[in-house]
Amino acid sequence: MSQSVDISGVDTLVQELATIQQTGSKRIAILGSRHVPITHQNLIEMMSYALVLAGNRLMTSGAIGTNSAAIRGAMRADPNLLTVILPQSLERQPRESQEQLKQVMHLVENPENNHLPLAEASSLCNAEIVSRCQQLICFAFHDSRTLLKTCEEAEAQRKLVTLFYFD
Repeated sequence: MSQSVDISGVDTLVQELATIQQTGSKRIAILGSRHVPITHQNLIEMMSYALVLAGNRLMTSGAIGTNSAAIRGAMRADPNLLTVILPQSLERQPRESQEQLKQVMHLVENPENNHLPLAEASSLCNAEIVSRCQQLICFAFHDSRTLLKTCEEAEAQRKLVTLFYFD
């Protein structure tokens, strides 16, 4: 009697093990909800600070909440290891984000998406971020459709995905 083996599951485990064991710097994306309690923002900031201090390149987007906390931590550790990719142009970002974003050395704007609804532009932006990273760390709620879809897409690309739920 022959047994079938799910090779995709084995491949995924091998990829995850290789990523975890990698001792050099990684390209890590941190994405998450805008609606984050300040205590959680502090934890995200500390985590991004530590990841960058360890020599990792950090990527995120420019929204308030999770992404803003990740930017703060990375900027304290080493601004040169941070890349922020915006879903639209800088001018389309919330006022409270613009001052912080103007300080980012590696800022990628997507003004060609200014005509799109923010949710659609954010999906495209998240896809670009995932395509550039090796690992995705995501902070979401169970009903965060755009973020959960991004996690699924990252897993389909065999990226290491760590998903934290706020609820």
